[in-house]
Amino acid sequence: LCSQATGQAAKSARRVVVAGIPDGLLHDDVMADILMIHFQMSKNNGGDVEEVMYPTEEKGVAYVTFEDPEVVESVLRKDEHRLEDKRLSRCYPLRVTRYCENVFSCVTSVLNMSVFKDQFVLEDLIQEIKKKSTALSFGPLQPNGHVSVQGSFPAIKLLRDFLLLKASSLSEEDKREESKSHQRPRRRLQQHRLTTQTRNFVRGADGDKEVVVLDKDVYDYMKHFDPEMSLLKDDVVISAFTDGDVTTVCIENAGSSSGAGQVLRVKEKIESCSLKLHDMLRKERISFEEQSWAAKQKYKSVCEGLKPRYPFVLVVACDTHIDVIGDSSDVFQFTKEV
Repeated sequence: LCSQATGQAAKSARRVVVAGIPDGLLHDDVMADILMIHFQMSKNNGGDVEEVMYPTEEKGVAYVTFEDPEVVESVLRKDEHRLEDKRLSRCYPLRVTRYCENVFSCVTSVLNMSVFKDQFVLEDLIQEIKKKSTALSFGPLQPNGHVSVQGSFPAIKLLRDFLLLKASSLSEEDKREESKSHQRPRRRLQQHRLTTQTRNFVRGADGDKEVVVLDKDVYDYMKHFDPEMSLLKDDVVISAFTDGDVTTVCIENAGSSSGAGQVLRVKEKIESCSLKLHDMLRKERISFEEQSWAAKQKYKSVCEGLKPRYPFVLVVACDTHIDVIGDSSDVFQFTKEV
């Protein structure tokens, strides 16, 4: 895991984000070839290109990775990049910025595995989980059955789903055994508690309540910029509770005839949207902890003045810093101007 992370970090240092690419004019492979030629030319301060990622999830945006990290600095120093090629009807101005790693990539959770102790050897269960969750890093198993796990939000959510499925399968097994025999009361009692905890966590007892756990920044961005979030409130009641970097969203039926079905659909929509944003969003922090009060106000004023030019950037002002959240290109350009 460490070597993979190091390799990915090294690759990120050799990558730039290119925005302003004319979308739909040429075949994607042709456009990628034009971009490679542009960034290999000396007149564009370029150099050897390792790869061009185009298209990406962001329309008109490509990721260009160079073989030498020094070329990144050279390319960024060029005042203006203009994409020119005989296959294009005209030249197109490009916006080139440094690539930023996804900052919503590392959260820590503590698993209470003690609920499984009557059914499994916990050490063996942890080993099974590790094989299924290679993107996560696990701490040592504690005597009380707790184990810390660290990784991306989506990876931890997948782990949660796996454990809930494991708990559900045990519940079904116990039901079958209960119909045949009453020889294992302790296990049934333990599993009944586990099943109750699982049901309460995933869904309300009446089926009209669902819970989604999200990264706080992802939820804030979704709430500000996803118009569907406001439309959803006509059929359901959405409440949110934030604890540190985590926001827990509760979706409940607002009394409509669609009932539990609509609640579940809204939950799935929120989860799908959050995963897309998790892959797309980046965050830069402008720190001014040691600045004077007047300087902090100036920073905040500048950010407010730039907002109209960056309609899809979320600016979160705090006492010691300002967080800028959006796609890579906008975030870097915004912080550069600030």
